[in-house]
Amino acid sequence: MILGITGGSGCGKTTLLNIIGENGGLVLDCDAIYHELLTSDKALLTSIGARFPGTLENGVLQRKKLGTIVFSDESALKDLNRITHSAVKQEVLRRLEGHWGLAAIDAIALFESGLAELCDLTVAVTAPAEDRVRRLMERDGISGEYARSRIGAQHSDAWFREKCGHVLLNDGTQAQFYNKCLAFLRQYGIIE
Repeated sequence: MILGITGGSGCGKTTLLNIIGENGGLVLDCDAIYHELLTSDKALLTSIGARFPGTLENGVLQRKKLGTIVFSDESALKDLNRITHSAVKQEVLRRLEGHWGLAAIDAIALFESGLAELCDLTVAVTAPAEDRVRRLMERDGISGEYARSRIGAQHSDAWFREKCGHVLLNDGTQAQFYNKCLAFLRQYGIIE
């Protein structure tokens, strides 16, 4: 069983992903994979640096500098996604190779990257916008303005709800959402 998890930044996808991991599932966090590739995949870095001059310093991607560019320019974000989706998908496929048990792919671009095609079930995790802003500010140490620009550059909750087979709304406490995720996974026989 491969579960595809998607939704905007700060919605709480990691909570659902962690429960899968706690129950022995293979956890594939595409954001984490992307960040690993930024330190190990020189071809990926070269491609990003060529398209976004000034975002690489001594071979290290300056993520906030890149973010400032792509979260305010839809065309630039599309270019970045085109560069990164292929590299991330190849790494996900490599990690899934030979794995036959429960796995979860957490990807904000689950559908655009082609990863949804690998999934038996897809779920959108959504949350109220101001909750997302607050979570991003706390988690990433960014300003409210920067958090809102990140959220504004992403698909709407309605888009995710339309694409996915299931939706989990994270509109309560962390404990309440954890329990909601457990109930969902048990309801569909994904975990016992």
